[in-house]
Amino acid sequence: MSELDRLKEQLVYLRFWQGIMVVTDIGLVGWLASAADIATPTLLSFAIVGIIALSLSIFLLHRQIERRIEQIGRL
Repeated sequence: MSELDRLKEQLVYLRFWQGIMVVTDIGLVGWLASAADIATPTLLSFAIVGIIALSLSIFLLHRQIERRIEQIGRL
């Protein structure tokens, strides 16, 4: 497998997981917005921590994707 093909496959894989993380993050934000008044404070805290962790992970994964795109551009 050539270097270009390998980078393209990595890019597809990273985008796939980024999509899953974005959908999960959106779902968690939606749940938090709809259940904020009935959820326990502990559950709300876990949801907020989860949203922050997912959002940070999405950002870091996006940076990885940008690096792969730059590597493809250099080939």
